[in-house]
Amino acid sequence: VSACLMSTRSQRKRLPSAFPVLDESLKPIHNSVFEANLKNSQACQQRYSELMKKVKMGGGENAVKRHTQRNKKMLVTDRLCMLFDDGYYLELSPFAGMGLPYGDIPSAGCITGIGQINGLWCVFIANDATVSAGTAYPITVKKQLRAQDVAIQNRLPCVYLVDSGGAFLPLQSEIFPDKNQGGRTFYNEAIMSALKIPQVSVVCGSCTAGGAYIPTMAEETVMVHRIGTIFLGGPPLVKAATGEEVSPENLGGATLHAEVSGCVDHFALLEKEAYETTRNIISTLNFELPEEVEEVEEPLHSVEELMGLAPCDYDHSLDVKLILSRLTDGSKFQEFKARYGTTLVTGFARIYGHQVGIVASNGELTHNASLKGSHFVQLCDQRDIPLIFLQNTVPAPEQTLSHSQSELNANRLKAQASMMTAVACASVPKITLVIGGCHGSDSYAMCGRSFDPNFLFLWPNAKVSLMAPGHSAALAQEDDDVEKINKRLEKESSAFFSSGRLWDDGVILPQDTRKVNLFEHHSSPPLTVSHKSEYTPHIFVNILSFHVKTLKK
Repeated sequence: VSACLMSTRSQRKRLPSAFPVLDESLKPIHNSVFEANLKNSQACQQRYSELMKKVKMGGGENAVKRHTQRNKKMLVTDRLCMLFDDGYYLELSPFAGMGLPYGDIPSAGCITGIGQINGLWCVFIANDATVSAGTAYPITVKKQLRAQDVAIQNRLPCVYLVDSGGAFLPLQSEIFPDKNQGGRTFYNEAIMSALKIPQVSVVCGSCTAGGAYIPTMAEETVMVHRIGTIFLGGPPLVKAATGEEVSPENLGGATLHAEVSGCVDHFALLEKEAYETTRNIISTLNFELPEEVEEVEEPLHSVEELMGLAPCDYDHSLDVKLILSRLTDGSKFQEFKARYGTTLVTGFARIYGHQVGIVASNGELTHNASLKGSHFVQLCDQRDIPLIFLQNTVPAPEQTLSHSQSELNANRLKAQASMMTAVACASVPKITLVIGGCHGSDSYAMCGRSFDPNFLFLWPNAKVSLMAPGHSAALAQEDDDVEKINKRLEKESSAFFSSGRLWDDGVILPQDTRKVNLFEHHSSPPLTVSHKSEYTPHIFVNILSFHVKTLKK
């Protein structure tokens, strides 16, 4: 029996790397650009800190008091600290919900991310009931769906901490009816179950109306006594419909659902007990933990210098190899096609011990650069090497002023289309980091959001727009129009504007890029050889550090 249950995963040793070192120390000629970038990065970091402080306050001081003192519930951050090993977790898109037309919704009313439970990395979705009592806004739904996508794409268990008062009715037309709105949450739960992705729910607050389906569709559910409730219609609706007065506990409390309806599987007297039970449930999943990562070489150059290398605009971009030498292990990099299409840098490196392919903007995405990028992406896909894109695209396309220029542009478009196809069809994991500009069609070839990277992060200095601020003259006839468009572009291209609308997975500081851990691989549960799983989950170790196990063709 034990022989049948043994993992069929073979033990393999990675090939040693002998990549050359990038000797990219800062030189006096870099000083003026470095100082301008540093000043801009410091201003961006200040904005980052101010927004983060506002987000961490949740619904505000009064809402926090009401939540903890009157309702006797734990704050969502305290819940997560009790749930995860060492209280550590990586939050995704913390600025989502800030600066929206219907107001600021800190963290979009829910915290999502990745944390480790008993050594196993899991996606989590946790409502913050201090923000409008856990009310779901359109951005809340969007954030929850994105977290489920992360779990599905990377085959990670998912834990739901449910404490929500339901949808925000004045915006129901943006929450309920369409394909990728509220109902998609339940569809995803069903699909995840079909894919054998474990889901565990903790009812630590209200689960009303549609929210009642989240815990009941999960594989195992824990419910907290006198705090958690599950019902389609609450006591006020019951009284309005039947005239009967009933308490929330009698209508849909933990005792009822654990002893009568059977909707929940585990009864917890206190919240602390609920998270201990959840940790125990995760330990039954029969997943294999990843092997320990070997000792890692740090870059030869200080990561703090990335603050001065993050461009404040396209004119202040230094050679991207300066950035690579501060991100890769031992500052080592094996360049591919070094003398061809030099405005795109491609090559192999190791980050936290794992081999990756890097595609980095170093100027305009020309015809030759696009062909080079297409070749390299296909090469990495063939070898099952994950891809990292460092994106800093040209602010505006070059104007066509002659027949010869038209031919050049046409050839470049064909080459870019080839690269887009290669990127879209590559089956390996892809992570995109916008280190500068994310503008126009060039961003698609560099695995922008539309091309579905596993993760997309921004540095605070990043600009995301169809056209960069200051480059809109070709779009308007009058000077006043140009000024208006540029002002709007300046506002709407901000990294924080982008992150507030969930166009990315979060803003990270340049110097923290290597520190922000994601997650590692857990192989599927041990199975008999005849029933071996057809897929292998991805291995992620770091935003810029992950590896994928070779798939059987």
